[in-house]
Amino acid sequence: MKMMISKEELLEAIEMVMDDNLEDAHRVVQHYECPEACWFHAFLHRKEGDNWNANYWYEKAGRTMPTKNLDLEMEEIRQWVENM
Repeated sequence: MKMMISKEELLEAIEMVMDDNLEDAHRVVQHYECPEACWFHAFLHRKEGDNWNANYWYEKAGRTMPTKNLDLEMEEIRQWVENM
């Protein structure tokens, strides 16, 4: 496992999600264990409807699964990444 994901990698993964390419976005983040990548990984599982796996990754990110809709969470992630 790699330690830190770059801002550029996260922005690339966000664009993949916007293009509905969850599989490739998953490939970008799945090898990292930093909180940023874990949060994005959790979001991907939540978007796929895999709440069990999403909960696991939210916990690794130090978060709880949000109740807000996915678009709002994606915007929150994007804003956070852009300010990294």
